[in-house]
Amino acid sequence: MRELYRLVLVDTPLAPYFSECITSEDLDDMNIEIMRNTLYKAYLEDFYRFCKKLGGATAEIMSDLLAFEADRRAVNITINSMGTELTRDDRRKLYSSFGLLYPYGHEELAVCEDVDQVRGVLEKYPPYQSIFAKLSYGESQLLDKAFYEEEVKRECLAFEQQFHYGVFFAYMRLREQEIRNLMWISECVAQNQKSRVHDSVVFIF
Repeated sequence: MRELYRLVLVDTPLAPYFSECITSEDLDDMNIEIMRNTLYKAYLEDFYRFCKKLGGATAEIMSDLLAFEADRRAVNITINSMGTELTRDDRRKLYSSFGLLYPYGHEELAVCEDVDQVRGVLEKYPPYQSIFAKLSYGESQLLDKAFYEEEVKRECLAFEQQFHYGVFFAYMRLREQEIRNLMWISECVAQNQKSRVHDSVVFIF
């Protein structure tokens, strides 16, 4: 990994993010996942600071979108690390240092041992109550779709204001959702599961 960094990454814009993540020699599945989340955390925090410096409507809109992304990642990290060797301190290190859940929600998420406990934490925060209101207990498999639906709603609202850069970010994220929809539909058709097409499709308009 150090050799890859020295030969390829050191002269790219990605170098600052990788510089803190190349100390581990043991690149098993767990460490690679930790590295991926550490890199994304560094990117999100850097992007958040940059948007704050821009000020105005851009800072307002992008702060909301990035805070939601940081919170969603905190929830996903918590759920995906259940039953693994990842400790509570390891979880905390992977959470971004901003967002609605920062810092008190992060402290509670770090000690969660099942999805219902995660739900209990997030239901204390009004913006996320509506997400879990759509889900019955035990329907954690639908949580990703509920988060994507909330993200799409927030990104569409970015177009309600003018003269800011947030629309470009929102547009690209909406296009990414369209790609996810097409990939899911293609998989359903290929596996002759057309009745499941609507299970994971997130409607944009």
